[in-house]
Amino acid sequence: MRTIVGIRSEPAPQGVVPIEAPTVWFESWRQLAGVLSDENRQLLKIMSSAQPQTVAELAKLSGRAPSNLSRTLKNLQAHGLVRLHRADGARAIRPEAIATEFMVLLE
Repeated sequence: MRTIVGIRSEPAPQGVVPIEAPTVWFESWRQLAGVLSDENRQLLKIMSSAQPQTVAELAKLSGRAPSNLSRTLKNLQAHGLVRLHRADGARAIRPEAIATEFMVLLE
């Protein structure tokens, strides 16, 4: 799924909405580059194609340590790029990529 991301250090003036409004905003290029690094975009693609049922399964598929992967997934979730599903009463979390392609809009 394609997601429009924007870079804006200040809030937009009230009532001003771009034609294609970003769904995810970053405060700087540095923040965008950290969240959408090559490794994180690859992780999103793995999640989309393999659809792992647990974070542990995703760790094996991606070659990442589970503890580092958990932090990365929480960061991606905070930016609206990943959903982390927990079944009732289950300990395991199923990661789901919401976005795998990005279009950047600059203001």
